[in-house]
Amino acid sequence: MDEGLQGNEKIEQAIRELQQTPSGEELAHTLTVVRRRMKVGGQFIVAVEPSRGDGKIQIQAIQTADGQQWWAAFTSFEEELKGSGSVMSTFLSYMEKLFTAALRTEGINGVIVNPWNRTLMMDKNLIQIVLGNQHS
Repeated sequence: MDEGLQGNEKIEQAIRELQQTPSGEELAHTLTVVRRRMKVGGQFIVAVEPSRGDGKIQIQAIQTADGQQWWAAFTSFEEELKGSGSVMSTFLSYMEKLFTAALRTEGINGVIVNPWNRTLMMDKNLIQIVLGNQHS
């Protein structure tokens, strides 16, 4: 297992608890767990689109039923593999870099952690809270 992913099972556990007992308290706890992982250099696996030849990396976006666009991030390779069945190009991204980029990217609503299973939809407001730009 990649070093940057070690400890991400704590995020999966927090999301599991949030799914079982959805509440503001559980959400705050889950965001705290994400922040702690971020602060120690935690990483997500991010799916990328095939290069269009311009050398720029495009993070793969997922469209939700309401038409919003989200970046997908995974806590582990097991979570990533639960998905679409298609093999994706992926890379490891520091959580903080990914969150900061999501805030600056037009047309992206936020980051969906583990879109297939232990899912946490982090809109830009929740990302600001995790980054410590706002207080919950």
